[in-house]
Amino acid sequence: MSADAARAVPAAATASVCWLGLVPYVPIWQRMQAYATVRTPGDPDQIWCLEHPPVYTLGANARREHVLAPGDIPVVPVDRGGQVTYHGPGQLVVYPLIDLRRRALGIRDLVTALESSVIESLSGEGIAAVARRDAPGVYVQGAKVASIGLRVRRHSSYHGLSVNVAMDLGPFAGINPCGYAGLAVTDLATLGVHTAPRAFAQQLIPLLWHRLGLEGAPNWVDEPCDV
Repeated sequence: MSADAARAVPAAATASVCWLGLVPYVPIWQRMQAYATVRTPGDPDQIWCLEHPPVYTLGANARREHVLAPGDIPVVPVDRGGQVTYHGPGQLVVYPLIDLRRRALGIRDLVTALESSVIESLSGEGIAAVARRDAPGVYVQGAKVASIGLRVRRHSSYHGLSVNVAMDLGPFAGINPCGYAGLAVTDLATLGVHTAPRAFAQQLIPLLWHRLGLEGAPNWVDEPCDV
């Protein structure tokens, strides 16, 4: 971030990270929407880290035919970009609620920050991962290990990143992941990295924090972040 942009950040506009645990999708989505709607230039940026119970989500312009066989898993149309994806226990979900104008970031900058943080984290585990310009996310030998879908409202981002850590990958067979028929999906456990979503968040967030231009070390809070 430029010196001028840094000086423009209100003193009260600090940033914090919180772990919300395993929480239902829709209430968290509604909280993200609300924060993006009501926040002021003096409100802090927040990064929410969590897991969701099983749910398929459809992006704003998603095609319903990419939902093949949802079974008992709910399908929720949402306001992010992208097509259809799956969230479930054992997947780390990271929601950056960032004032992009304050941080002098464009939407592409945010996507790159998310992808690059995952790629660097995996590199530290000896895994070579790449991003694809035509299909946002992170891939290992052609299999998708992390997905990205975002929305920006009043310069504030919400939705975000999901990283498959140690989860049941079976439900991905019920969709065309991210709108791609036959796209292979993997997780860290399959790649030989045995960790838990919260532990991986502790590894990932410092890298993302730096790439977002946030100052100092990540400020983890004990109480849940809220609107």
